[in-house]
Amino acid sequence: MNPSVLVIDIGNTSVTAGIYRGGRVSRVARLEQKDSSPARRVGLLRQILRGSKVVSTVIASVVPKKNFDWTKAVALAGGGQILWLRHATNIGLPVTYPKPESIGADRLANACGGAIRYGLPLIVADFGTAVTFDLVTKQDGYVGGIIAPGLPLMFDYLAEKTALLPHIGPGLSKHRVGKSTIEAMQLGAQWGYRGMARGILEELLKTPGLKNAKLVATGGYSKWIVAGMKPRMILDQDLTLFGLGKIFELNQ
Repeated sequence: MNPSVLVIDIGNTSVTAGIYRGGRVSRVARLEQKDSSPARRVGLLRQILRGSKVVSTVIASVVPKKNFDWTKAVALAGGGQILWLRHATNIGLPVTYPKPESIGADRLANACGGAIRYGLPLIVADFGTAVTFDLVTKQDGYVGGIIAPGLPLMFDYLAEKTALLPHIGPGLSKHRVGKSTIEAMQLGAQWGYRGMARGILEELLKTPGLKNAKLVATGGYSKWIVAGMKPRMILDQDLTLFGLGKIFELNQ
């Protein structure tokens, strides 16, 4: 019998959680960090659980100062014992990165989940507050990656460092020339950000061991970025949670 596990990804901008069971992720919900409070955290988890009995909770966090808050929320929601994903946790892959303790837990979950779902070699791009490109080869396992500013940082920086530019979010434009300030900013992100992602992928695919790598995109902004982009990427927005569930199974 496949046990149910509560899986939680604590990111800088938002927290995503769901139920993992038998290779499937369900009941996925998200809470923005700016809207987070004790009641909202517990409410999110209870909404996801909805009477389901879970044997454990697996958490990947890149925001250590929030860990205690979520520990309390899991206890109040009935999530059982917590397995915190660390660099020393078994992820089913060798980690040949020189300083594995510095790798974000979500990146390890992506590597594990991606290797199981899509095989090796593999490049996973996680488009969140930052964008990370994680590289997994057949010979050496997790070897490292690339980190660049994410879309939220781009828009935040433009608004904070200029007097007249507004704070906006991603949006698609059908025009090739911006007809307003907002549209001009959106086109800059729409083309410029995809261009950055494309350029990084093109360079990575020249790397020995990655020439025929599967390209997978995940993260909150992945759907917006990969639409129409070349090289084509597999869109898998639940990859991190899937990886956390698999890591639970590997550590039983």
